[in-house]
Amino acid sequence: MPAPGEMARFAGEARRAILAGGAALPQGLTARDAAQVARRFAVYRNNVTVGLVEALATRFPVVRRLVGDAFFQGAARVFLAQHPPRSPVMTFYGDAFPDFLAGFPPAASLPYLPDVARLEAARTHAYHAADSRPLAAEDLAAVSERDPARWGLSPHPALRIVASAHPAVAIWVMSQPGATPGPLASREPQTALVARPHLDVRVVAAEPGEAAFLSACGRGACFADAVGAALATAPAFDPARALARVLAHGLSAGVTLLETEMEEPS
Repeated sequence: MPAPGEMARFAGEARRAILAGGAALPQGLTARDAAQVARRFAVYRNNVTVGLVEALATRFPVVRRLVGDAFFQGAARVFLAQHPPRSPVMTFYGDAFPDFLAGFPPAASLPYLPDVARLEAARTHAYHAADSRPLAAEDLAAVSERDPARWGLSPHPALRIVASAHPAVAIWVMSQPGATPGPLASREPQTALVARPHLDVRVVAAEPGEAAFLSACGRGACFADAVGAALATAPAFDPARALARVLAHGLSAGVTLLETEMEEPS
């Protein structure tokens, strides 16, 4: 039986040979017909590569539609050579893909592509986030008379905020199956709110100030300070409308009391 050190060496060589096409075959490979060793290993290597490329395509379907199969497969093969899987759990494989695309020269003419990829990566994390009951209207009613400096909103565990310098949400929406791509109504920057209040992941474009409001809530700010952060970003921010959208899209998991109110003396 091979020593543990030999097994580790072989595993490392095999990993490099599988994920780096030009790497030498791992020492110790044998077959009944020695001439078939390289051919059989090449078949195995190709199967692994195809599987990893397909895993990326499954996670980033809109990126694939935007660039086409040939471009996507080429980019994915370069990516997996630079970023091989670090875990047998493939759920989040490709988290580094958006940043890779941002520095991938053939994608330089598509500056919005990394942000679309970030949106898709966020959807995976939202889908697998912890379950939580979304904020309900009665939760807000219970604190409506309290000092807004003494309570805040807890973001839903599935909420992800993806800011983009491009209309990433509009591009993502028009690239869905069954949608008809066409000219963008606006090229203004968009921030995506990715949520999963129940079973389905949803993507909505944040209104001006809304992302700042939710980000402040995520940092533990009280309601008053979160509204202040939103107004500093967008003077026309409407707290009532923002709360209505928080309720409609399940963006919060509830109200947090930040300070116990002192009882009035009797």
